[in-house]
Amino acid sequence: MKLSFSIFPRKYGLFPYIFLVYFGFPIYYLTKESGVKQLAGYGMVLLFLLTYRQLYFLMEKKAFSYWLAVQLIIVFILSVFYSLNHIFLGFFPANFIGWYRDKKVFKRGLFSLAFVEIVPFIYHVVRTEQFFTPKELLYFVPFLIIMLISPFGIRSMNRRMELEQELERANQRIEELVKREERVRIARDLHDTLGHTLSLLTLKSQLVQRLIPVDSERARSEAKEMEVTSRAALKQVRELVTDMRAIAITEELLEVQQILRAADITYQYDGDIDFSNIPPFTQNIISMCLKEAATNVVKHSRATHCSISINLSAEKLKAMVRDDGMGVPLSTVAFGNGLKGMEERLALIDGSVLLRNQNGAVLEINVPIIKKEAAAV
Repeated sequence: MKLSFSIFPRKYGLFPYIFLVYFGFPIYYLTKESGVKQLAGYGMVLLFLLTYRQLYFLMEKKAFSYWLAVQLIIVFILSVFYSLNHIFLGFFPANFIGWYRDKKVFKRGLFSLAFVEIVPFIYHVVRTEQFFTPKELLYFVPFLIIMLISPFGIRSMNRRMELEQELERANQRIEELVKREERVRIARDLHDTLGHTLSLLTLKSQLVQRLIPVDSERARSEAKEMEVTSRAALKQVRELVTDMRAIAITEELLEVQQILRAADITYQYDGDIDFSNIPPFTQNIISMCLKEAATNVVKHSRATHCSISINLSAEKLKAMVRDDGMGVPLSTVAFGNGLKGMEERLALIDGSVLLRNQNGAVLEINVPIIKKEAAAV
């Protein structure tokens, strides 16, 4: 089994790596120390770096608070026994304290942070027996205030993200309920439409069987009525299927835009086409293929930009989905299954799909267009 290792969880993107820049400050101040004290300082910075990594992997676990406590202790020791400038490391635990959901635990974490940041100030005043100059206060105090306020901002931001996820789940649930209700409606309409008709045809077929040897003329008449009834039922079924809602290409393009932007992928659409003359069934299949392509871009491409262009001629519709990602290994099983699904759908309308790499991945969909016949007068 292949084991994977990552420094930080991928879902956080570059954010954890940007904060690593600030580790240069404690290392700089430790260069002014010497001997065992300097080595101990470097050891604490390394341990602090380890706690920083572990905290990203231990969200909502009991060990999270233990590693956070270690981080606060290191900030306290470095600020008291080394340089007061180490209090700026408090921005790291301030960020993680904002991740607490429980209000009581959040308050305890905030109190601990305030203790770790304020006590070193008092200690240095007592030790030097002189208060900070206005210039020194202007250097430390604004950052201290920001540091103590930032957990509230982080907590508020995380809460908003949770609410957005809950809203997304609720919308998905609503979609499932709508689909279920639609299936029930279709089943009910089919039962109401065909139930009576099929029962009537069954009775008439039994009557025809009895009439054939006795009254062939009447049997022929009954058979003719059966034909008329069955044609009427077929017409009703076709009307019912036509009324079923298919996914229009225009609607799917809007949904694709939302999917890509939610993944921080810029989106561009090239085309100004009226799809009203394309049959609903064809639009439904093309829409599903576009959604599958957009989902693959989000999951596998690592792209920052995706564009969709659609050209419509008298003979065919051509759609192209491009991204600037890492391209697609054609042997990838996961994508192979998605591509196979597209091919199977498009085969129903004599369409085709082509995948190639060109400064990223390019997916091309070609569908022949069959014009709607004019209704007979």
